[in-house]
Amino acid sequence: MKEKRERKLAFPHTFVILFCIIALMAVCSYVIPAGSYERIFNETANRKVVDPDSFTYVAQSPVSFFSFLHAIPNGMVEVADIMVFIFVVGGAFNIITQTGAMENGIKKLAYRLQGREKIIIPLMMFVFSLGGATFGMSEETIIFIPIGIALARALGYDAIVGMAMVTFGAAIGFSSGFLNPFTVGVAQKIAELPTFSGMPLRIAVWLVMVVVVPLCILRYANKVRKNPECSYVRDLELAQKDKKITIEDVPLRSRDILVLLTLAGGLIIIVVGVMKFGWGVLDIAAVFLGMGILGGILGGTQPNQMARDFIAGAKDIAMGALIVGIARGILVVMSEGQILDTIVHALATLISGLPKAVAAEGMLIVQCVINFFIPSGSGQASTTMPIMTPLADIVGISRQTAVLAFQFGDGFTNAIIPTHGTLCASLGVAGIPFNKWFKFALPVVAVELLICSAFVIFAAVTGYGPF
Repeated sequence: MKEKRERKLAFPHTFVILFCIIALMAVCSYVIPAGSYERIFNETANRKVVDPDSFTYVAQSPVSFFSFLHAIPNGMVEVADIMVFIFVVGGAFNIITQTGAMENGIKKLAYRLQGREKIIIPLMMFVFSLGGATFGMSEETIIFIPIGIALARALGYDAIVGMAMVTFGAAIGFSSGFLNPFTVGVAQKIAELPTFSGMPLRIAVWLVMVVVVPLCILRYANKVRKNPECSYVRDLELAQKDKKITIEDVPLRSRDILVLLTLAGGLIIIVVGVMKFGWGVLDIAAVFLGMGILGGILGGTQPNQMARDFIAGAKDIAMGALIVGIARGILVVMSEGQILDTIVHALATLISGLPKAVAAEGMLIVQCVINFFIPSGSGQASTTMPIMTPLADIVGISRQTAVLAFQFGDGFTNAIIPTHGTLCASLGVAGIPFNKWFKFALPVVAVELLICSAFVIFAAVTGYGPF
């Protein structure tokens, strides 16, 4: 009887949640009036953007049952590059992992950090926040998840802490965005503001976040360290207890050092490629493939074993890759049913005519809602900023404040929305169920949004401008 009750109360699988959302959007295409904005090429932003005055209702375009079924495979096609990236990185990383070099390196590091475990969380988050703030580190964090988890477990924490160090660390920088070209850079171009202007306030946001958010994660981490039963993923930790790395002062073999240098060199190449040459996910995947092959050779792995390790790594990460494609189906249905622009238009209309401070907060809330449907930072900027810019002029708040509301709404909620591909892929790599992560991440995101709200009100009241 108890077993039956637990089965009834089981949280839906991530695939089930996403499928239900796709189905809901398909039903909405019969209910919500279809509408459309015209897209025009903006030379300043060098991309197509929405014409804010062009919204019109169009003929209803309900999504048929067959089109609804098509949404998932079509979504996979649209994000095929990200799915390929996930499979290649998972396979290549497993080749490196199986050499034993990373395990020995983490054992050594954990041994050196004994008694000072608490510094590793804020330190790693600080480092990743710089990546998020400067070159918009997002998908790139996926490759660091296994390292973060292995290190966290070696220090007595769980997989959630390991993922949080990487994910929330990069998110702090990405969302504060004092030099993020993909969100702030694009939004400011569309809003006709000097690129990266208003930086002092955004740096202040980053500094506050880089102090407060690690404290939130440390609070959970300390509970888990004192009592492993407090872990939200205790079943996962028990199932993967053989993957836990013990703390010991192991000597690093020469081949370990060569493999670790290959890993470090590859990551440096990726950072330079992204920042200097604008590399995409397939470029990163190619570097990681080369890194895996070279690391396997230097680690003494035979070619046939490397192939088996690659397949095993890709297999372990398959769920994360599939989630990315399924989640994209939500946007496919909304676009085909022509209800996405209607929703954006309705949300923008809601905040017009409100007092300045309230309108600024309304912008933040609207961007958070829209982020569920358009989780791409540059895509959301191209869709919403042409609308929010004149709206800011009308309600009497600065355009810089509108950009601030956009970057906060676009970035911080990425840690809890199932439509965000990078989050889904990261959870797949980590093996963490979405509901367990959501339980952990929601209070952290709530704290972040409270801080954001305070800064948005300050910006609206002070007339935050391009200084």
